[in-house]
Amino acid sequence: MNQYFETEFSGRVVWIGSVEDRGSSLRSKPQEQARLEFSGIGSESHGGLTRPACARVELLHETGTEIRNVRQVTIVSAEEMAMIADDIGLGSLSPSLVGANLVVEGIPNLTLVPPGSRLQFSSGATLTVDMRNLPCNLPAREIEFEAPGHGRAFKTAARNRRGITSWVEREGPVSIGDSIRLLVPGQPEWPELRSQRTIAGAE
Repeated sequence: MNQYFETEFSGRVVWIGSVEDRGSSLRSKPQEQARLEFSGIGSESHGGLTRPACARVELLHETGTEIRNVRQVTIVSAEEMAMIADDIGLGSLSPSLVGANLVVEGIPNLTLVPPGSRLQFSSGATLTVDMRNLPCNLPAREIEFEAPGHGRAFKTAARNRRGITSWVEREGPVSIGDSIRLLVPGQPEWPELRSQRTIAGAE
C-alpha cells in the first residue's frame, strides 16, 4: 500500500540561492540552477551529511554533538514571503536576506506541510521535509541593515511563514522554472499530539 498521496497542488521553482559562509553572513547568493546531492547543495554552507547539534534539538542532544543533517536545504514560499513583506511594511522581501536556498510558488501554506512530505522536481530530484523553519534574529538583522526600521517586525510577521527545512532523498538537478509535485504522508495525526503541544507550549 502506498504510504503517500499526491496533492492537487503543483508548485514551481522561482528562485535558487546558496549561502557561502553562514559564519559571516546568512545571505544567499542567487543562481540559475543547483544540483541536489545527498549532502545538500554542492558546497552550500548548510550542507553535509551530518551537522553539530544546536539549540533547536537541545532536548535530545548536547550542543555540538554530531547528528544527521536534516536541515540541508531551506525552502520558502513566494506567497508567504509577500505576506511577510507586507506585514513589515516593505513592497517586497529578497529571499537572499532570509538565507533561502529555494523559493517556490503554487503550494499554499508551504510552512505547514506535514513533516515527511516529499517535494519532487522535474528531474526526479526529491526533498524530504524535516519541519517548519522557526523565525530567528539572523534574517531580522539582514533586513534591518537593508531597510532600517523594518527588520524588528520580522519574527512576528514570519511566524508559520518562515518556510521549511529539508534533506535530499534523491539526487538530481534543479533549475528555475522546474515544476514540483507535493506528496504528503497518509498517516493520521497522533491522537495525543494536541494535548502534548498544549503542555509543551508548542502552539
